[in-house]
Amino acid sequence: MARSKTLEHNEKSAAVAVPAEKPKETTPEFIASMASILVIGLYIITFCLQAFEIPSASMEKTLLIGDHVFVDRVVLAPKTKLMSWLLPYRSPKRNDIIVFVSPAQPGLYVVKRLVGQPGDRLHLRDGELYVNGERLNVPQANHSVGDEDAYRDQFPTIPASISRTPVDPIWQLTMQQYLKNGEIVVPEGAYFGMGDNRDVSLDSRYWGFIPQENVVGRPMFIYWSFETPAGQWQKQGLADRAAFLVHIAFHFIGETRWSRMFHLVR
Repeated sequence: MARSKTLEHNEKSAAVAVPAEKPKETTPEFIASMASILVIGLYIITFCLQAFEIPSASMEKTLLIGDHVFVDRVVLAPKTKLMSWLLPYRSPKRNDIIVFVSPAQPGLYVVKRLVGQPGDRLHLRDGELYVNGERLNVPQANHSVGDEDAYRDQFPTIPASISRTPVDPIWQLTMQQYLKNGEIVVPEGAYFGMGDNRDVSLDSRYWGFIPQENVVGRPMFIYWSFETPAGQWQKQGLADRAAFLVHIAFHFIGETRWSRMFHLVR
């Protein structure tokens, strides 16, 4: 009898140890969870991070054509009273790399290095930038062409009319009011931006100041980089875009710049 009771007790223990079957997720629950993920993802993409591709050589060698970057849209955004205690808001400052909407071509996103803040006095002498009377040392800046262009390299003392590169007509008219003793003075609520590749960069020398409200954010890091021909971004035809997508599919491994993956942008 004692043995029978022991066996019965063990069987009951085993029965208790079996976990209850987890209820399966219903279709409405699955849809609700996926919708939550989608909403969170859209919020992050819309208000926090945004992906951009670098289309031109104006920021080489800091950013190359075909670099794909994530841009932080929070830090440089206008400060709000509701979240100012939580988020690290700050104004753009000299040497920041910023993404902004072009003041000359609305809808076009541009990336440049901020070299002039409100109140700064700027001029170039033989291609070297001086801010408030002192040469601004930007280690990333380079002169890839090395030719002579008086307007570009002696800005703003040389008239825009002799520039080899077109200068925005509105900027030509308004520039004069910001000149003082051979220098350009950055007004309140605006910034002066230049590309690191100084010889080929279309920047504030050619279309003017960057309004503060045009600033979108700052590039954080490169999440992918692919060898892309110059001018590829201008080929918007369906056939051209499809052909390049096919090219990427066949050459993804060989032409991806693996060494630039997750490279911080500075």
